[in-house]
Amino acid sequence: MAEVKVLMEGNFGSTVTLVRDGSTVMVVDPGLMKDQKVLVRGLKKEKLSIDDVNVVCITHAHMDHYRNIGMFPNAKALDYWGLWLKDGLKDCKSQFTKNIRILKTPGHTDDGISLVVKTGKGVVAICGDVFWEENASLDDSYCSNKKLKESRKKILAVADYIVSGHGKMFKVNK
Repeated sequence: MAEVKVLMEGNFGSTVTLVRDGSTVMVVDPGLMKDQKVLVRGLKKEKLSIDDVNVVCITHAHMDHYRNIGMFPNAKALDYWGLWLKDGLKDCKSQFTKNIRILKTPGHTDDGISLVVKTGKGVVAICGDVFWEENASLDDSYCSNKKLKESRKKILAVADYIVSGHGKMFKVNK
């Protein structure tokens, strides 16, 4: 099973999440923070360095979620369009690893993706701003509320826990 760890709970910047599955060491939404050393320290607590991260996932193309992607020069970048390598773009399957699946979740933006991760404690969905926080309103002035509603429904159907875009991880009440 994969492991999911919230490195930083978002506020103005995004929630930053670490996902490990086999040889994949992924940071999701490396965010917008005043001091990048905060993220370096978060990785260090997990016995990792910037160089250990081999994939950086961006849930959607808003600066508060992707600004620090350049901190990871050895990592591939995963977004809506696929897996970005040093020399171009590679299409990737929705089943990214054995325990990580990619879902396209438009709504907040048209290029939104979420990761559905099988862990020892259940299925964790890391979904950027599909859920800003636990009790997020459907009224999102940045989006198509119809698409957002559909994406939330899709996430709620598969997740036991949700890592929100700007708050804590929370348990899904089923």
